[in-house]
Amino acid sequence: MSERKTAKDFHPETLRLFDRYVHGDISRRDFLTGTAKFAVAGVTALSILEALTPNYALGQQVKPDDKSLSASFVEFPSPNGNGTVRGYLVKPAKATGPLPVVLVVHENRGLNPHIEDVARRFAKAGFIALAPDALFTLGGYPGDEDKARELFGKLDQTKTRQDFIESVAYLQKLEGGNGKVGVVGFCYGGGIANFLATEVPTLAAAVPFYGRQGELEKVAQIKAPLLIHYAGNDERVNAGAKAYDDALKAAGKNAQSYTYPDTQHGFHNDTTPRYDKAAAELAWQRTVAFFGQHLKA
Repeated sequence: MSERKTAKDFHPETLRLFDRYVHGDISRRDFLTGTAKFAVAGVTALSILEALTPNYALGQQVKPDDKSLSASFVEFPSPNGNGTVRGYLVKPAKATGPLPVVLVVHENRGLNPHIEDVARRFAKAGFIALAPDALFTLGGYPGDEDKARELFGKLDQTKTRQDFIESVAYLQKLEGGNGKVGVVGFCYGGGIANFLATEVPTLAAAVPFYGRQGELEKVAQIKAPLLIHYAGNDERVNAGAKAYDDALKAAGKNAQSYTYPDTQHGFHNDTTPRYDKAAAELAWQRTVAFFGQHLKA
């Protein structure tokens, strides 16, 4: 296996262009054109793009057939959303007693192998985890990042948000669960975690990773404790961070924000060079402890 590249192996402007590309602000051609000026001997803009693209084998921490886990795909109705939600449900195989439950919300590519792995990590930590696929209504995650982002832009986000609200309700009644549901989300999913905190008063905890902040005028509605993770070098998301933090504090909410210095948007995703091992591990430890505190009986 080739040596894992890190964000420091790329020009900062290249990383900014990549962030704009993966969030649909510029086209693939624009990324390649903009990156070409930073290519050095023997390196092309295309090879830079390939190096920044997720390598799912690199980030697999828990094998899909891990014998200590029970994993399956489930479907349930979402009458106010897209009709049906499909998700990857993972439990400890030999669990005794009701377990705390975590809803895992993906980035803007649907339920890819990385998010499935994150769900398994939560199950290894003693939780029941469900990772829905917002792209199910359009045929599901297509196995290709560019195609997934293209499909994502076609979603009716009003209906999709309802699917996630329904997912919380499904998990609150799940057999084997203790009725206490927390949500963790990454990028797009971080925005969904903030959204659910404002919309679902029975949500037990929310952990957004570098996600769009909730609507400030709805902060007063939040009942769940929040643990918020930000990347230090993430101008796009961080632009709204202070106003959100100030609103949460002014409303007397149970909310804690952490910013991880010198990290990129997506620092927890260990399938790409934007991954920061130290920050990801610290954020994960904080997240598991936070869920342990608020979701267990």
